[in-house]
Amino acid sequence: MASPVSQKLGEKLQCSICLELFRVPVTLPCGHNFCEGCIDNHRNKQEQAANGAKRGYACPECRYNCERNLELKKNVTLNEVVELVRAGRVRAEGCEVAHVGLCPLHGCPLELYCEDEQRCICCVCSVRQCQRHQRALFEDERSRKQAMLERSLEEAQREAERMEQALQGLEERTRSIKDSSERLRAAILSKFTHLEEALAKFQEQMVAKVDQEELAALGRIEKDQNTLKDHLEALGQHRDRARHLLDCTDHQAFLEEFPQLLAPQSVEVPPLVEFNAAVVVEPMSEILTNTCRLLLEELPASLGPSAPEAPDPIAPDPVQPEETAVKVVSTPVPKCRLRAELLKEHRNLTFDLDTANKYLELSWAQRRAKHGPSAAAGWQERGRRFEPWQVLCAQSYGQGRHYWEVTISNHSVVLGVTYGGLSRHQPRGHKFNIGLDGGSWGLQVREDGYLARHKGQEEKIQQRLYTELGVCLDYDHGLLSFYGLGEGVQLIHSFHAVFTEPLYPVFWLCEGRTVTLCHRDCGGPEEEQEP
Repeated sequence: MASPVSQKLGEKLQCSICLELFRVPVTLPCGHNFCEGCIDNHRNKQEQAANGAKRGYACPECRYNCERNLELKKNVTLNEVVELVRAGRVRAEGCEVAHVGLCPLHGCPLELYCEDEQRCICCVCSVRQCQRHQRALFEDERSRKQAMLERSLEEAQREAERMEQALQGLEERTRSIKDSSERLRAAILSKFTHLEEALAKFQEQMVAKVDQEELAALGRIEKDQNTLKDHLEALGQHRDRARHLLDCTDHQAFLEEFPQLLAPQSVEVPPLVEFNAAVVVEPMSEILTNTCRLLLEELPASLGPSAPEAPDPIAPDPVQPEETAVKVVSTPVPKCRLRAELLKEHRNLTFDLDTANKYLELSWAQRRAKHGPSAAAGWQERGRRFEPWQVLCAQSYGQGRHYWEVTISNHSVVLGVTYGGLSRHQPRGHKFNIGLDGGSWGLQVREDGYLARHKGQEEKIQQRLYTELGVCLDYDHGLLSFYGLGEGVQLIHSFHAVFTEPLYPVFWLCEGRTVTLCHRDCGGPEEEQEP
């Protein structure tokens, strides 16, 4: 058992922070001593507090304010006294400490630590194997490693606190994202609900408008029918009285009744009543065009970048915008999907000679049109010829889905579709009239891209030049699509409209250009030779 003196001495040599014997004692300017590791931890904690880094730190014993960057040196004398007390305690504890371990090589007590070999050694090992190695007493090495372990523990604690803070931040971010997405989801559902209600109301209005126009047209027809029936009845009465008078043999009676039988007045036959479909189709087409453009083109782009998807040839595609815009087209559709689907509806076209401009020379089979001055030499006047450098195809298409392919020699060509009433006259200020009115849709092939036209409105499309082009007319769905044909199939542009009449393929060719209509049979495409 320790003596009162040694016990009292041991209490004086205890650090007031860790309450153990000093380990590497250092002295503050106020004279108080602490373990080097304990006072470092104390200083770090106070410097981490608010404004602590500016004021320095206080002595744990007397609250004396020490400078922040004060360099503390080891109290050598106090350290030696502590080592003596610690050695005395070891001797007093006897065998419990003495039998810490024996050297497996020499059987001597393990007293030192070899830092080079990272193992405990005895005095014989120190002389024989570890003479040139860095060695230390157990207590010194324990103190050093304990300080390292304590610092590691503090760093682990700080790292754990940092990770907990990060996890808390992620949890808050998760809640924020869920709340935002829920609000956005509710807003989207609300907006589309209103859109559906508005479209349903608009549909009801359009159907009512059709009914109204039908009733008006039928009312005018009924009125004309009644007028014609009344006149026809009057004519019948006049015919009967005239026949009766002709059969009369009494000359006096004939002459007396003749003035009463006046010739009936002529009645103009009313013109045929037209059903005004334009008053319904035009506003509906405009609204559907803008709606499809928003849903199929602008809305996905506004939600952020995504992987491009292959365009569906049956579903409506982006349509003509209000003003000139630049559109970058998506990636090509695999040939095995779209091309095979399109070719199921392939149509073989021929040019209509009666509509060809005098400078357009047609081949003997009317599959190739070439713009050249030589064509005008054998020109014959025909009433249906175009004044612009244009030509229609002989075929027209209505209900169903139709597809055709053409080959062009170079840019400066326009291809499209039109109703049969497209003007044959040269429009003022334009070289062609395809896409300038509401009854035609055209795609101009230019050197720097394409221009899609309808009702005189243009949309610029940035895309490479294709010399092989495909046109798909889905009449029932109101969809007209133009494709570039190469290694794959590339959608160039799509129009969305409401078609009301059969559509004719139409072409415009600049000087020196050639357009060839591709024909197909069971054996594949046919190429027409030059005439």
